[in-house]
Amino acid sequence: MAYWPYYLVFETFILKPYFMGYQEFDANYNFVFNSYYEAVGNRVIRTDRGNLSRPTVIDIYRYREYVDDAMTKFLGHAPSADVAELLVLGLNHEEQHQELLLTDIKYILGHNPLFPAYDASYKSPKANHSDAGFIRVDEGIYEIGFNGDSFCFDNELNRHKVYLNSYEISANLVTNAEYLEFINADGYHDFRHWHAEGWDWVKNSKVECPLYWHLIDGGWYAYTFHGLEALKLNDPVCHISYFEAYAYANWKGMRLPTEFEWEAASSKFEWGKAWEWTESSYLPYPGFAKALGAIGEYNGKFMVNQKVLRGPQRPRRRDTAAQPTVTFFRRICAGNLLASGLLSKAFKI
Repeated sequence: MAYWPYYLVFETFILKPYFMGYQEFDANYNFVFNSYYEAVGNRVIRTDRGNLSRPTVIDIYRYREYVDDAMTKFLGHAPSADVAELLVLGLNHEEQHQELLLTDIKYILGHNPLFPAYDASYKSPKANHSDAGFIRVDEGIYEIGFNGDSFCFDNELNRHKVYLNSYEISANLVTNAEYLEFINADGYHDFRHWHAEGWDWVKNSKVECPLYWHLIDGGWYAYTFHGLEALKLNDPVCHISYFEAYAYANWKGMRLPTEFEWEAASSKFEWGKAWEWTESSYLPYPGFAKALGAIGEYNGKFMVNQKVLRGPQRPRRRDTAAQPTVTFFRRICAGNLLASGLLSKAFKI
């Protein structure tokens, strides 16, 4: 119930306004599933969503088939440029939901006391270790933002220039072993490493380690899609909040990158295995303009009180599979939420 099904996106933004004679599958779905779009009508406030009964699995399959059939008929003729743009946005939005579904499934199963496996055959993206150490990036003017003719989200526009001082960036992601040193150094009990809000979060939520980590009989374990496993020390540390990423970097005598430093250096290291925290606030790029109507609510109204994550959209996205056709995505997450993001590469001060 947390996310608006992408089938409802196609139904609301394409079929209802553009497919003559289309009758929506269930008039209640727009109200039930509308997560934040004010322009498309009333919605259930977030705190009350748990009180709603969900459609059955059979109902959802019927709904999918109904929308698929209507879209197939509608696309029997080439759509207009405006509709084609909405269609591409809807498909990319659906890929985001595939990723969100994976993280939701992991969260639910990872809080089950039996720690059931989701998929024994699942293979996480592997990050290769580099011997390059820290990579120096010279001061200068760099171009930031999407560059190309393919799809991008509106928050990746407009491309613009920024001036960066020289800096150094680690060629490797922070590993579980490295983060464990922070834990063993009593990092979660030393206020000096934390933002004030982060320290309040640690104390009030009694946080002692990353999400899905468990100390059992003196050994560290982590919940994965394979179930509960011994912590793999050489794997990149995942599932930490911005607060934790900041505290770790501070403890190391380093800092998190800005998103501009991250992008300017991205061609020099193996990026894109998971989401990585940056020190940048989520703000519009110069020249950013919200689209008209409900589509304009997609990103613009969330550009406040957020930190930027950089990285890939992993599930089945063609143009994020490998360079040179990679796309840099800006993802937002509130700093006090445990995100499925990876700790950003640490920078020397």
